[in-house]
Amino acid sequence: MKKSRKILITILSGIISLLFLYATRKLAFYYHISGFSDFAFNFHSIPFLFGYNGTSSIVYIYYGLLWFIISFILSFLIIRFSLTKNKKRYLLIGFITFSLLSVLYIFTNSDNSNHKKSYHKKENLVFNKLQNGDIIFQTSKSRQSKAIQLATKSKYSHVGIIYKNGNDFYVYEAVQPVKLTPLKNWINRGENGKYVVKRLINAPNILTDENLKKMKSIGNTFKNKNYDIYFDWSDEEIYCSELVWKIYKGALNIEIGKLEKLKDFDLANPEVKKIIKKRYGNNIPLNETVISPVSIFNSKNLETVISE
Repeated sequence: MKKSRKILITILSGIISLLFLYATRKLAFYYHISGFSDFAFNFHSIPFLFGYNGTSSIVYIYYGLLWFIISFILSFLIIRFSLTKNKKRYLLIGFITFSLLSVLYIFTNSDNSNHKKSYHKKENLVFNKLQNGDIIFQTSKSRQSKAIQLATKSKYSHVGIIYKNGNDFYVYEAVQPVKLTPLKNWINRGENGKYVVKRLINAPNILTDENLKKMKSIGNTFKNKNYDIYFDWSDEEIYCSELVWKIYKGALNIEIGKLEKLKDFDLANPEVKKIIKKRYGNNIPLNETVISPVSIFNSKNLETVISE
């Protein structure tokens, strides 16, 4: 094979690999297509587990290596296929392999039909209890989640606001970046699929259509902003509980949860110290204003409506 053709195949493989990573990221974090979204998430689970900081060098290294590996395998297969004289044989092997993997995937991801019907029935009953403006909590699987739990002495490390759009529910959350996430995707990302939903006391009289519009308007000022790994109180970047607190405060003038200082948390645990050291070095902003998920969770202005 000519050198120029090999170069062309290499470039083409690199472009296809980039498109593949982009498409799977969209499937994993922005859409909920049963099966496909779960499959796509496998390629992005490591960056997800390292937290939501899209500027992390580890995330860049991971994606760089993954792109290189996919590109190399793809270019190797294309070149190998181009050189072989028995192309039908390779196509047949590829078809059989793809078919076997598809059958295996369907088999391993299929549930008993009665169980599946029962699960969806229960899910629909639970979701029917939800309302616009509800606040949902979970234990995140991100690497910093354990440190948050230890520092705040709570099992809940992530929080967002539920909004309904048509017949579907979404969670407005501060991840990387701030965005709406389909509720089912959001629940599946949490530890063991467990979550708790709380609602503002006297919500029917407070969360009117007009006030919900105000909440969404305030929320849109943070849309697409980066996740704040330093837990700074400014609006330049934002973390999950900060987003929820500021939306309720800005739109309704209601404080859900008590504001604290970083020094009020338990920073003595080795796991917490490790994260703190990595983020701040020796300049720990102990007097920085902070709102934690557990502070919102324990707010007297909220009542529990769902606990799964």
